[in-house]
Amino acid sequence: MAQIIIQVPDELSEQLAQLGDRLPELLTLSLQQPPLSANIYRYILNFLASNPTPEQITAFSPTPEMQSRLCVLLERSKAGELTTQERLELDEYEQIEHLVIMLKAGSLKYLKNSPSA
Repeated sequence: MAQIIIQVPDELSEQLAQLGDRLPELLTLSLQQPPLSANIYRYILNFLASNPTPEQITAFSPTPEMQSRLCVLLERSKAGELTTQERLELDEYEQIEHLVIMLKAGSLKYLKNSPSA
């Protein structure tokens, strides 16, 4: 087993000491977290579960927080500075964007046929 030495603030050191031999397990779990927060999926699922109209679907957009994070990821990607975890996060954002584009494209036919269009 490899040994890693790191410097951490005193208060964190105290918390880590309380973990005892569970630290490797907790580090492993923290590295296996999904790239995107469950809140992002909840936001999208809540929207879809609300039975949105075609107009609402075409107006659907990410939250300002999502947009901000995506901008950071795209800037870091352009600069070649993405970590592996950030690359996974950006890839997942791109997959979600693709699905939303497909959903919006599917709504277009209903908008074209509606009397208010």
